[in-house]
Amino acid sequence: MNQPADFEIDRRAVRRNFSRHAATVDSVSVLSREVSSRMAERLDYIRIEPRRIIDAGCGTGMDLAELARRYPTAEIFGIDAALPAILRARPARGLLARINPFARANGALLACADVERLPLASGTASMVWSNLMFNWLDDPLPGLKELGRVLEVGGMVMFSTLGPDTLKELRSSFPETEQNRVHRFIDMHDIGDVLVKAGFGDPVMDMQMITLTYADLDDLLRDLRLGGTTSAARNRPKGLTGRGIWREVRQRYEAMRCEGRLPATFEVVFGHAWKIPPKTTADGRSVIQFRPRDDKQGKLS
Repeated sequence: MNQPADFEIDRRAVRRNFSRHAATVDSVSVLSREVSSRMAERLDYIRIEPRRIIDAGCGTGMDLAELARRYPTAEIFGIDAALPAILRARPARGLLARINPFARANGALLACADVERLPLASGTASMVWSNLMFNWLDDPLPGLKELGRVLEVGGMVMFSTLGPDTLKELRSSFPETEQNRVHRFIDMHDIGDVLVKAGFGDPVMDMQMITLTYADLDDLLRDLRLGGTTSAARNRPKGLTGRGIWREVRQRYEAMRCEGRLPATFEVVFGHAWKIPPKTTADGRSVIQFRPRDDKQGKLS
């Protein structure tokens, strides 16, 4: 997926931010909790009885209990690239637990791993759940292909991510030369195209706007920092923002105050799709399907 430079994400910065703030992310998780609830509502209308579920980007494990409650017979596998988040989901106990790459929380198996290199065999999962993880990838195609690899044919991926209008008020408050201090996000239609390229069929996508309000700009910036969700764009300015620029940002944002509060818009994209039978093998050869012929066809009477 070819994206302009402002979509290039520093994956090390993402992992570092979430690792540093693993202890505080749950205290500012209003958005992720609301999005998770809306994702769960969509499961009410989908008939699926998964044997194994992968929570891709599970963070500190806040969605694991809901998945276990909804699918009590399923094996649940939580994966996140930030080790401190995994340890918050299930604090390690004893030497053996600390050196074991896997841990358990509420019956779920946890592992620190990259979504593009999952420690699972092919075709062993029935469902993937991913809440606000894909917005930290500048190209979701490799991750979706890897999720497709571990899903069985007919398995489902359900996810949420953030769209381009997220934090539009904050971005527009910066001078144009400083707007890369605010993370950018991929359009919903591009995500749908990537799902098809990754081997998924019947994608269903929709978008909702969620607006959080704050007493002042510092409260918004604090939530972004404590949640580990500050900009990780590769071309983000590395130096400190000058006082003059911050004064301008505050003045511009203040002009958007409504009913005594400052708005922060989040464009939330919801989607799910199903893994379809592959058209080619791993080495590029075409897959040809043979169906039994009806013996009655082609006979002369």
